[in-house]
Amino acid sequence: MKGSGGKLFVRMALVGTVMFTLLGIGITSFTQASPTAYAAKSTTNTCDLNAPGGTVKHVIYVAFDNVHLTRDNPNVPSDLEQMPNLLNFLKNNGTVLANNHTPLIAHTADDLLTTLTGVYGDRHGQPISNSYRYFKPDGTTASAGSFAYWTAPINSATNTADSYGTMVNAQGVTPPAPWVSYTRAGCNFGSVATANTILENIGVDVPTVFGAGSPEAAEVAANPAKATADFVGIGIHCAQGNAVCASGQADKLPNEPGGYTGYQGLFGHKYVAPAISPSGPLTDLNGNVIQDAAGNVGFPGFDGMTPAVSLSYVAAMQEHNVPVTYAYLSDAHDNHSTVTAYGPGSAGYVAALKSYDAAFGKFFTRLANDGINKNNTLFVFTADEGDHFVGSAPAPANCDGVTTPCSYNQIGEINVNTTGLLATQQNITTPFTVHADSAPNFYLTGNPARDATVTRTFERGVAALTTTNPITGNSEKITNYLADPVEMNLLHMVTADPARTPTFTMFAKPDYYLYAGAPNCTAACVAVEAAFAWNHGDVSPDINTTWLGVVGPGVQHLGVNKSIWADHTDTRPTIMSLLGLKDDYQHDGRVLFELLTDKALPKTIREHLSYYENIARIYKQINAPVGVFGLTSLAISTQALESNTTGDSTYTKLEALLQGMTTQRNEVAGKMISLLENAEFGGHASADLLVSVQGQSLIGHAQTLLRK
Repeated sequence: MKGSGGKLFVRMALVGTVMFTLLGIGITSFTQASPTAYAAKSTTNTCDLNAPGGTVKHVIYVAFDNVHLTRDNPNVPSDLEQMPNLLNFLKNNGTVLANNHTPLIAHTADDLLTTLTGVYGDRHGQPISNSYRYFKPDGTTASAGSFAYWTAPINSATNTADSYGTMVNAQGVTPPAPWVSYTRAGCNFGSVATANTILENIGVDVPTVFGAGSPEAAEVAANPAKATADFVGIGIHCAQGNAVCASGQADKLPNEPGGYTGYQGLFGHKYVAPAISPSGPLTDLNGNVIQDAAGNVGFPGFDGMTPAVSLSYVAAMQEHNVPVTYAYLSDAHDNHSTVTAYGPGSAGYVAALKSYDAAFGKFFTRLANDGINKNNTLFVFTADEGDHFVGSAPAPANCDGVTTPCSYNQIGEINVNTTGLLATQQNITTPFTVHADSAPNFYLTGNPARDATVTRTFERGVAALTTTNPITGNSEKITNYLADPVEMNLLHMVTADPARTPTFTMFAKPDYYLYAGAPNCTAACVAVEAAFAWNHGDVSPDINTTWLGVVGPGVQHLGVNKSIWADHTDTRPTIMSLLGLKDDYQHDGRVLFELLTDKALPKTIREHLSYYENIARIYKQINAPVGVFGLTSLAISTQALESNTTGDSTYTKLEALLQGMTTQRNEVAGKMISLLENAEFGGHASADLLVSVQGQSLIGHAQTLLRK
């Protein structure tokens, strides 16, 4: 779900200080209408994809919110197992990586943006999400949303001090946009609720794209619900001079490397629908007019982006000269209309997945009728992160959900009032704010130095917090890991905007969700919150392990593969390589050579594959936040922040060690990724380097880092 921790959030519309949240609705509540008429793909398409593995005329990328390949209950088929129309398509025609991983923090915005760009949060600006806090000049903090249009300012109604944009790269400006490599190649790029590539809200995004004095801004003031349906969530970024966007807005990217002028876009259902559904209102795959809960025809809200809705937009775009489409699908494990959570195998969960599967069946049939298939299309499916289910054992114990529904005596994340526990257990009343989460970020008022006495006392106090788990009955510490800015820098969590850097981050045991409440426990400081039961953000295998499915020309048919270790940064360069495109920046991820056919591999890599695979695999383990090096460093950081030795000597020693490890890692990883990118996209015959002393030295240095 689009949430902050386990909380239903926050891809929302802001008007001044008022936040309008439009919850999505199920397909059964849509007004019935005739299905959208299909049309053959326009012959005016000038999309120039020079795919080395075969002819690619279409790109269909779909990112799920919290949909799982592996089982959350060993007796209950997983989400994808309950969607055989999708899973069988992927297994039988391509490769499903079951060992894909998230960055940190593992939340929707960070995960989706990392996958879109191929860089970690320190280079796209949202490592802490789906919202974050930032220090103001007076030492207090304010909250901002991670979801905003690519070039929008900070998504905060109270911001008057921080001049950085929502998206910010290492140089402090807007990072390169993910549609540019496509539009420069002559390909129209359609976005269906894909993070920050469309308007995410009507507060900062409408004036950013349309202008503060525009008719669209006037509609926001007069009718915010209709404005959300009209302008949020859907968009097309057109190739230069393409007729689809002839009546659109200028697609402005003032900081794009190499410049980006003369491009236009359509922003919002109001302007996109006539281009992709000229015969009448756009309908979902079941024939229902797409509209919000109030009956406004248009975008139904992010939680309303079920497969029947989202995939209908995709198909209509593909049929109307938009050959590249990126789409988002909402989660199935929450009842968005009642704001309650399902457990694995619950009747409502199983019913939702059944409807998802039916939608995929209709989607693939429709595409086949349009001539869009595995032979001429690159299909990419993935999910933002896994989840940790918080609840009791199911009843009956052997329920499978499909034939025997599962029920739960107790379900819900464990909410912890951190302020109250610190005061009552540790006698700490230091003023602070927190980005509430299962991986909460703490901001001490006044923004003291990381080694200040007040900071160190507070960190030790948080590390020592304990409680009795109301679900298991076990007495336990709440903290699993701690990271201050030294460790967060190693984990790619520190951006160019210093105001966003928290005092420290806690990764809790994944049952828990921590917030700042009353400075006492008069009301219970620990309680089960039944509305939310699927936690993520933490460092935990069930959260940090996700999946990636790829089908199309140049992709091997490996079925489900559990041996190839990847993370979200690898998706973008792999897509670019398969399409014969090149981004105008260096990725943090690497091309997944193991997925590609010999024909699709760059010549240099094909001729020296084992060398490149060796360096790529060890590169991932030293650079990925949840690789071996990252997890080892996180354990060291936790030991440092928990320590309380004379003169804080242990802390000082371990922090210096982490700083040295970061410097060494950055040097080795930087050389490795430059070598890989040159071979992947530069056409340089760098195999001699790999077999040379220098190439072997890089591998040796990386192995030394992993042994630390």
